[in-house]
Amino acid sequence: MTLVSSATAHDEIKIAARIERLPYSPWHVRMRVILGVATFFDAFDALSIAYIVPQLLGEWHFSPAQIGPLFSIGFAGQAVGALLFGWLGERYGRVRMTMLTVLIFAVMSLVAAHAQNYEQLFWCRFAQGIGLGGEVPLAAAYINEIAKAKGRGRFFLFYEAVFPAGLLAVAFIASWVVPTYGWRWMFYLGAIPAFIVIAMRLWCPESPRWLASRGRQAEAEASMAKIEAAVSNNGARPLPPVPDLAVPPPMIHLGITELFQGIYLMRTIVVSTLWICAYMVTYGLIVWLPTIYRTVYNLSVQDSINYALLQQVMSMIAFLVAAMIIDWTGRKRMFAFCFIVGSLPLFMLWYLQGGTADSVRILAALSMLFVSICSGGLYLYVPELYPTRMRALGTAWSTFWLRVASIFGPLIVGWILPIGGTTGVFLFVGLVSLAGGIMCALFAEETSGKVLEEISP
Repeated sequence: MTLVSSATAHDEIKIAARIERLPYSPWHVRMRVILGVATFFDAFDALSIAYIVPQLLGEWHFSPAQIGPLFSIGFAGQAVGALLFGWLGERYGRVRMTMLTVLIFAVMSLVAAHAQNYEQLFWCRFAQGIGLGGEVPLAAAYINEIAKAKGRGRFFLFYEAVFPAGLLAVAFIASWVVPTYGWRWMFYLGAIPAFIVIAMRLWCPESPRWLASRGRQAEAEASMAKIEAAVSNNGARPLPPVPDLAVPPPMIHLGITELFQGIYLMRTIVVSTLWICAYMVTYGLIVWLPTIYRTVYNLSVQDSINYALLQQVMSMIAFLVAAMIIDWTGRKRMFAFCFIVGSLPLFMLWYLQGGTADSVRILAALSMLFVSICSGGLYLYVPELYPTRMRALGTAWSTFWLRVASIFGPLIVGWILPIGGTTGVFLFVGLVSLAGGIMCALFAEETSGKVLEEISP
C-alpha cells in the first residue's frame, strides 16, 4: 500500500492536460496502426483453430470430445497472460511488456505449426495464449492513454476495428489456405507479428501518463516532448494552449485490492459481467459454427468455412458504423442496445428449432452484427473506468473473465449440443446476450467525452 503523493498527482494532471490539447494527427494514426497490427494477429491466431479443427479431425482422428478442450486451452493461456502482464504492465511499462507479449504469441505460433499430434498442439496453444492474453489489455490501456477525451471513442474503435478485421481475415484466408496448403500454414502466418516488435521499438514512446503515475516525471516529460514534436511536425504546426484541468486529491494505491473498493467495486463487477456475456456469445458461436455446419448440417469443410464468412463480414461493417457514432450515442446506451437486439435472432433460431444451414448463417450473422460491437467496444470502455495507476491491471482483471468466458463458452456449447441440439445452443447464447443488455442498462456508467482523470480519480 503506497500513497500517491500530491506532487505525483499534479505531474499526472499536467501530462493529461498536454495530451488533451493535442489534435489527432498522423502520429496517432501511426500508433494505431502499429498496435493494431499486433491486435489484428491476436484475433487471427485466437480464431484460426476454429478453421483448422475440421481438417485435423480427418488427419489426426481424435474424438469429438477433444474439440472443446483444444478450443478452450488457448483461452486458459490467455487468462493467465492477462493477469500476469496486467501486473507487469503496471510495473515495467506498457510498450516494453506489449513487445514481450507479441514475441511470445508469434514464436509459439511458429512452434505450433510443427506440432505432430493433438497433445503437442494442445500445449502450444496454451503457451501461445499467454502472449495473446497479455497483449490486448496492455495495448488497450496504451491507446486510451494517448487519446484525448473528445472523440476518444471514435479514435479507439477505429483501432479496435482491427480485431473484427482479424476475425474476418482468418475466415477468408482459412477458406483458401486450409484446403489448398494445409492447416500448418495458418500458424506460419500467425508468426508475422514478430516483425512488429521492431516497429514498436523504433516508433512507440512509452505512455507519458504511465511514467508520470510512477513518479518518473523526467521520462514522462521527455516522452511527452517527443509526442508533441511529432504531432506539431517539429513546431511547424502550432499546438493549442494547454487547458486547465483540476488536480485530483492524493490517493492511496492499494494494488489489485483497489479494484474491489469504493467506486471501483461496482465498476469491476459490471465490466467483468459484460465481458462474460459478450464472449460467451462471441466464442460460443464463432468457434463452434464451422464444426456445427460440418457435423450437424453435413456440409463440406470448404462450405463450413465459407458459411462462417458472412457473420464476420457483418461484424466488421457493424463495428465501423459503431466507431462513427459511439461518441454521440454514448457507451452505455450502445452496449445495452446491442446486447438486447443481438439476442433476438438467437431466440428466433431457438423458436425455429435450429432451422436450416441457411437460416443459421443469416440469423447468427445478424446476432454477431450487434454482439461484436460489445465484444470489441468494451476494450474502449474498460480502460476508461480505471485510473492510470491501475488501468492495465483493471483491464487485465476484467479481461481475465473474458478469457474464462471464452474457455467455458465453447465447452458449454459442446456439452449442450449432444443433449439439446442446436436449439439448446441458441437458447443458451440468446439468454446470455439478453443478460448482458440488462446488466448494462441498469448498472453501467457513461464515460463519453470525459477526461480519463475526471472519470477515474
